[in-house]
Amino acid sequence: MDLKPIAYAPYADPDDFIREVTDLIWIKRAIGHIRENYVDDSIVHGVYGTSVTREEVIHGSLMRISNTPNRVGQAEDIIWEARGDDAFLSSHLVLSTDLENLDFRTRGIANCLYRRGRMVEEWVVRDGVAVARQLGQDPDELARLKAFRGFSGSMVEPAPADVIAVGDSGPRPDDHRNEVQMVLEFIEAVWNGRELERVEEFWIRDLVLNTIDDRTIVRPEGYRRALLRMLRPFPGGRFEVRDVVTHDSPRYAGLRVAVTWKFSGIYDGAADFGPLTGSPVEILGISQFLIQSGRIVKETRVYDDIATRAQIFAARGDEPFLSPNIY
Repeated sequence: MDLKPIAYAPYADPDDFIREVTDLIWIKRAIGHIRENYVDDSIVHGVYGTSVTREEVIHGSLMRISNTPNRVGQAEDIIWEARGDDAFLSSHLVLSTDLENLDFRTRGIANCLYRRGRMVEEWVVRDGVAVARQLGQDPDELARLKAFRGFSGSMVEPAPADVIAVGDSGPRPDDHRNEVQMVLEFIEAVWNGRELERVEEFWIRDLVLNTIDDRTIVRPEGYRRALLRMLRPFPGGRFEVRDVVTHDSPRYAGLRVAVTWKFSGIYDGAADFGPLTGSPVEILGISQFLIQSGRIVKETRVYDDIATRAQIFAARGDEPFLSPNIY
């Protein structure tokens, strides 16, 4: 599918577009540019729910920048593909460091649907628990200051029936079908089917998983243990695949497949977040998979454990002190 320059003008391509716009807002502090970058009725799905207010994005961005003035975010990967001839969906993996605290490191992913050069809809996740721990903050105390407003719009509709053809961001090109099908089969069999013994069918032996709390996991057995750790508080939970975006580029070591997912479960398993509540939990997450020679080599999985805790604590009756900003 040919993508017209109007989709990413005045930049060279969507990769350049995402890099330069992000730097303009977050590094050069052109926060007001958000009004030009986002359409009036833009939709943002974050870890605390859905917002349809562009001003909230401005307020949230200002607060994040002012609260962490030494933080620098850099593109670790940008996966993009066309959505029609005048739009694209990008999956922007950001590695954030601190100019003064050289031990600080955290990741976030923003999936952005741009049409004619303006943001229409966004799915954004950050590793909040890594930020808290590295700044010496208590994740539980932070969670008690947050309120989960819940999702709306596309995120509450049934999961797409054939995400390879049409995801939440709309119809997608039929690129790299075999690799996408492999990733989706892996998610259904291993994540949802709990067939953890099948990890080796999809992955190389020397795999790498970058996941929340700035943890790096290696080898199939490490991957299994990390998945069990994620699932054990919500043993009956299930992952819904909401969208897929792919791109093949030597700049980023080859073919990558980004998957937007929503996990829905009940807090009735291991009491990792305090006393069990039997209450529902919804987790927005994004995973970027690197594929080489038909096998998965690396996954970067980002979601926010603090948002999970906020839902559980609210179900226990802990009233939030602050209103959330989903951005």
